[in-house]
Amino acid sequence: MTVYLSSDAIELSILFPCLNEEETIGGCIQQARDYLVEYGINGEIVVGDSGSSDRSRKVAEDLGARVFVASDRGYGMALLTAMGHARGKFFVMADSDGSYDVGAIGDFLEKLRQGYDLVVGNRFAGRIYPRAMPWMHRYVGNPFLSSIGRILFRTPVRDFHCGIRGLSKEAFERFDLRSTGMEFASEMVVKAALQGARVTEIPTILRPSGRSRPSHLRPLRDGCRHLLLMLTISLGVGHGK
Repeated sequence: MTVYLSSDAIELSILFPCLNEEETIGGCIQQARDYLVEYGINGEIVVGDSGSSDRSRKVAEDLGARVFVASDRGYGMALLTAMGHARGKFFVMADSDGSYDVGAIGDFLEKLRQGYDLVVGNRFAGRIYPRAMPWMHRYVGNPFLSSIGRILFRTPVRDFHCGIRGLSKEAFERFDLRSTGMEFASEMVVKAALQGARVTEIPTILRPSGRSRPSHLRPLRDGCRHLLLMLTISLGVGHGK
């Protein structure tokens, strides 16, 4: 779906990674459509689907989103696929489970317009609703991994894993992102720090997801992948600098 309100080039691509999100992706896309129309933004909505077996792709396409199927599964793979097809000057991405307020993406776009390369949501500086984040993630896993990342890479980001964030297309191309799993979120922050990119955070709200199925997140496995990525990059033995 592209909302053209003038003859100008597309300014904003709103991206959604997807894997079996038929219950919630329609609402996310509708919020994105409403935002583009209400604020007169030349934009598009792009879905990167990493192998859905439900009706997710049809729901997205029926609402006018551009849907592209990734070559393999994974959060990072879905977003890399969406970014590779996005045509906007700026990208804002959000999880497609209904846990983030897509209508608030204007705050991210404004920071990108000001010249920031990467804008990351910070759930801890905003609000986390009851049952929106497991206790272990909120008080142990995320703070621990984010602290390791800040120490290793001297970045101001305090919520490495927030699922709503924005970056410029130029920054995406320069960062040379490669991770295909959940660690994609950490790689983006790490690459920005290594390249001296302009980075900022925005307080954001996290609500319980609207899906009835379990989360795709596997805490131990995905946490180890985040940590391994940061250690290999800090030692200069993987993912490039």
